[in-house]
Amino acid sequence: MELFVFVCAALMVLVGALGVVLRSNPVHAALSMILTLFGIAVLFVSREANFLAAVQVIVYAGAIVVLFLFVIMLLGVDRAEDLRTEPLGRIQRPLAVILGLGVFAVLTTAVVRARESFRFKGDGVQVANLQDPDGNIRQIARSIFGDYVVAFELTSVLLIVAVVGTVVLARRRKSDRTSA
Repeated sequence: MELFVFVCAALMVLVGALGVVLRSNPVHAALSMILTLFGIAVLFVSREANFLAAVQVIVYAGAIVVLFLFVIMLLGVDRAEDLRTEPLGRIQRPLAVILGLGVFAVLTTAVVRARESFRFKGDGVQVANLQDPDGNIRQIARSIFGDYVVAFELTSVLLIVAVVGTVVLARRRKSDRTSA
């Protein structure tokens, strides 16, 4: 049964990820991303990480994808654009491929070196017992709101700035259309 759940969830993740990359309509790509995130949540449930599965569905599939869809609809990028009129397209595409390969090489090197020198430090996540079934949640909360509180808050500020920037850009474009 576990193998069947894993295969189904893995197929959800793979099909959703391919949909994000291959779909030309941004709304369909965002919906494919929801499928990927739900597949990951199923994998979390199969590993008995119910809290992470709930966070995956509520935060990522709920809030972040809704934010993406809001930005997509606000900007109106669902209309097709002619990429041949892009002035820097001949330079940007090869440069993007070269930079992408470089980033991939750096990440591969970092992963290989990290695996060689990896030593686990800290307590890790404890197996829940009957006396303290919420111990893992407390550990995660201590980690997020203790050690990583600055990164957590900077991420929320970044998301707010992105939404405000989108609204400013969308209003500027509308005013340009009405004056032309």
